[in-house]
Amino acid sequence: MTKAARSKKKPELPERRVEDTLWAAADKLRGNMDAAEYKHVALGLIFLKYISDRFQERRQQALADPEEVALIDERDLYVGDNVFWVPESARWDYLKANTTSTEPTIGALIDRAMIDLEAENPSLRGVLTKNYARPELDQTRLGEVIKLFSDLAFRDEHHGQDVLGRVYEYFLGQFAIAEGKRGGQFYTAGCVVRLLVEMLQPFKGRVYDPCCGSGGMFVQSEQFVEAHNGKRNDVSIFGQESNPTTWRLAKMNLAIRGIEANLGAKWADSFHEDLHPGLKADFVLANPPFNDSDWGGERLRSGDRWQFGAPPVSNANFAWVQHFIHHLAPHGYAGFVLANGSLSSQQGGEGEIRRAIVDADLVDCIVSLPGQLFFTTQIPVCLWFLTRDKSNGLVRDMKLRDRRRETLFIDARDLGTMQTRTLKVLTSSDIAKIADTYHAWREPGQRYVDQPGFAKSATTDEISAQGYVLTPGRYVGTATAEEEGEPFDERIKRLTTTLREQMAEGARLDDCIRQALAGVGHGW
Repeated sequence: MTKAARSKKKPELPERRVEDTLWAAADKLRGNMDAAEYKHVALGLIFLKYISDRFQERRQQALADPEEVALIDERDLYVGDNVFWVPESARWDYLKANTTSTEPTIGALIDRAMIDLEAENPSLRGVLTKNYARPELDQTRLGEVIKLFSDLAFRDEHHGQDVLGRVYEYFLGQFAIAEGKRGGQFYTAGCVVRLLVEMLQPFKGRVYDPCCGSGGMFVQSEQFVEAHNGKRNDVSIFGQESNPTTWRLAKMNLAIRGIEANLGAKWADSFHEDLHPGLKADFVLANPPFNDSDWGGERLRSGDRWQFGAPPVSNANFAWVQHFIHHLAPHGYAGFVLANGSLSSQQGGEGEIRRAIVDADLVDCIVSLPGQLFFTTQIPVCLWFLTRDKSNGLVRDMKLRDRRRETLFIDARDLGTMQTRTLKVLTSSDIAKIADTYHAWREPGQRYVDQPGFAKSATTDEISAQGYVLTPGRYVGTATAEEEGEPFDERIKRLTTTLREQMAEGARLDDCIRQALAGVGHGW
């Protein structure tokens, strides 16, 4: 079968059955370990199942093609199609046939599979989980999970990348719910990531996230480029993550999509061990931990990153902001999520740092988001967009409008749709409304107009008059009431008539109730 013929196959989208199976597997595992452990066991197996399925799918395609059948055992056939070479010991059918093995145990076989995969695929070295044989992991339950996963097939016209991406998002989201606050270490709401990417439009250049979690910003950036007919290799990705298990998860998450990224040779704290010290990025996209009080600020009271003032030891918000600025290229843009307190706080010198950043004319846009967008926190959040050059920077090889001494404020708190009782999402139309407003404002053509209650272009003098508080609600005002087509006198006459009728009907109903009570011996 030719590649052209294969590309016409319709994708197999993940059904609820897939999600239910994934969560049933987690239920089996978490009977004897806490969530912080079982999530990595389960996600490691999903990764193993995925790459084995892709290998077998490519192998079957070669068997059906007379021109390729002689090459089915040649690794270049697979690597050339962005498919990992999977040795026999790591193929899912082999593991499935040995789910009840006791010597060695199924866990030992999985560990061997991971080791062999890393040996055959350099991009995976040091990444995969290899502790499935440990005594505290029930081997019978582990074998049952292998059987559960065996009924799932990860493949589609895009080699499973879109399908597995949605599976990952679902699974990570469920873990975030199960774990509570800790889930925020590795999961960012997909709609928030899409909004950041749609607003920044990272078509080409260096993309950087110094607190990259599971790599969601990078995945969305790559998908954005592809969706707009761009070239993947136009974007170079750099990241860093301090949590070792999350760092490994990011490496896997990017590997399954064939995304090349420099996440450093190890996990490390961006503040205390910057793995990309000389990097000047064209785009910074990030969702740093909110209001982090345990960032080791007492050991970092000076340095060239704190250009606008030393951030308070008790809160890392403006340490992150200045870290982003430090890594921006002269024409670069940064878009990131912060707690709403960053817009107005005066504690620990934050107000003075914010004032200095505004006076340096770095703040391009601020967006207030609706609540309940995150699984793990109800803290209201906002988006910051910074740039070093508001004069005529280029995006998509298009010259932008001179916006010096101007900042756009967008109040999007009324947008969003409740997906569950506790979780809200931004729809595609919500994302388009916000992003299109920003693009109209920064691009030439005079398409932008202020929208009372939603968007306002404010000068630096106006921001100064507000004490350098950046809360959009202070600037956008309230929505203009719709004009009434009915003259005021006629409207009052109509409403008065309606009120009289309703009062008369109320009196009639009161009389009916009194008569009914009297009929059962309870007169009024």
